[in-house]
Amino acid sequence: MSAYKIQTHEFDMVVVGAGGAGLRATFGLAAKGLKTVCITKVFPTRSHTVAAQGGISAALGNMGEDDWRYHYFDTIKGSDWLGDQDAIEYMCKEAPAAIIELEHYGVPFSRTDEGKIYQRPFGGMTTRYGEGPPAERTCAAADRTGHAMLHTLYQQALAHDAQFMIEYFALDLIWDSSGACCGVLALDMAEGTLHLFRGQGTVLATGGYGRAYFSATSAHTCTGDGGGLALRSGLAMQDMEFVQFHPTGIYGAGCLITEGVRGEGGILRNSSGERFMERYAPHYKDLASRDVVSRSMTIEIREGRGVGEHKDHLLLDLTHLGPEVIHEKLPGIAESARIFANVDVSRQPIPVLPTVHYNMGGIPTNYHGEVVQRVGDNPDHVVPGLYAIGEAACVSVHGANRLGSNSLLDLVVFGRSVANRCAQTIKPGAAQRKLADDACDKALANLDRLRNANGNTPTAAIRLNMQRTMQSDAAVFRTSKTLLEGCRKMADVFASFEDVKVSDRSLVWNSDLIETYELQNLLYNAVATITSAEQRKESRGAHAHEDFPERDDANWQKHTLVKVDEKGKASFEFRPVHMFTLTDDVSVVPPKKRVY
Repeated sequence: MSAYKIQTHEFDMVVVGAGGAGLRATFGLAAKGLKTVCITKVFPTRSHTVAAQGGISAALGNMGEDDWRYHYFDTIKGSDWLGDQDAIEYMCKEAPAAIIELEHYGVPFSRTDEGKIYQRPFGGMTTRYGEGPPAERTCAAADRTGHAMLHTLYQQALAHDAQFMIEYFALDLIWDSSGACCGVLALDMAEGTLHLFRGQGTVLATGGYGRAYFSATSAHTCTGDGGGLALRSGLAMQDMEFVQFHPTGIYGAGCLITEGVRGEGGILRNSSGERFMERYAPHYKDLASRDVVSRSMTIEIREGRGVGEHKDHLLLDLTHLGPEVIHEKLPGIAESARIFANVDVSRQPIPVLPTVHYNMGGIPTNYHGEVVQRVGDNPDHVVPGLYAIGEAACVSVHGANRLGSNSLLDLVVFGRSVANRCAQTIKPGAAQRKLADDACDKALANLDRLRNANGNTPTAAIRLNMQRTMQSDAAVFRTSKTLLEGCRKMADVFASFEDVKVSDRSLVWNSDLIETYELQNLLYNAVATITSAEQRKESRGAHAHEDFPERDDANWQKHTLVKVDEKGKASFEFRPVHMFTLTDDVSVVPPKKRVY
């Protein structure tokens, strides 16, 4: 393998990914005096967090009564009792301080008349433990909250002297003989050089894998690279069967229309103009949780009440809100609707369809962001040197279904949590772990194989097969038949990767090679998702199984752990859901039927 020259760099901490979670961790670690590098395949402010529109949840109570305990209850109910209650307590309790901190860093939140942070209602967010009116809990910077947060966090990271390696692609994690993560091998895409970033700790903050599906609100960069790195290293992923469909992607484009639109009073209508959500969620209507709204929309379309030539989508009506509200609260949405749907939202409704939006599953961690695996009887064995945060991780604060505006909160709370944990456990400048001479051989062999791949099938063709399979067989509604068929088809797609063709052999700006790496990562995530869905014989949250329509707490209130080997074969274990809290400030919420 000596054909490749590797430059080695030593840091205390290596962060992979520069979205909201990665940047919050990067500047948090740097601020704690740890020498930190952030490796990112796109410029930090181009990370997908920039697309988050609606806002970030915290029980500030600026617009009406609220309490972090209500937020805790709503999140557990939203998770359909698959969320870990200790982690959920931690997130909801930390939320108000995290928002104030963001404000002090410079996030330009929208304001109320008295100058407080503006908050809007969002689906599944209630008061008085679900008994009171909807909570106005989602702090917003108009409808460009993620954009405002990302720029602010990047500026903070620069201010704290963190180092950035921009347009570097992480190829593989590097391990020592004891099973500790020692860093990451990366390719400088512009120069075609290989770099080994050694760290006492490595943080995966690589985002989701929405691009495993044909229609997704995710950027084309959302290729599940962290999950791919973990699965190829032999680690298990958790709860991958739970994929969130956002009720309102623009029909045809997949571009996101924030839930904030319904929070401001937007209404979903079918072909006869009826506000159909009143039938499915009489209490919260258009602001029921996302899985409920997505399924309701799918039923409307299936039963022939869709709109358009093919009767295959629905309408989101804002016309009654008036131009002033739209201009002040939803300017970005008006622009997106004009560009992607050719619609003037003050006069016409927006054509919408449920679209893949978020991955609840990911690399299993505890609330410190430390990666955990099941080893023997211990379901919480900490993997030394490895951390994961954000959508790449599964701390399981979202369980089987994430509530809107909890994802931006997840990023900052656990990005900060990782920094705090590492400040306690890692000594700046301490010696790196010893690496064997052949530590990079497996990673280099994979690079060599992909770079010289000379099969008959282009990367794009395999990717399209994967996306179509996932879209048709692992979608909003699932049956035993479609899932089994989907698993068979995915096994064939995974096997077809052996026949991939990469036409460019260079290492300098080889987009063909990078896309092939991204496809490899996506394939591992896709197999993990569809096989996990096939083995879960119940309906819970985003996993709606028509042959098993009820939630089965006796047999299935547990986290799925899935490993995928290099032949694409999946194997399963389980972890218990944490039905305990960190403190006595809240009590455990026992499972009950989930209605809105």
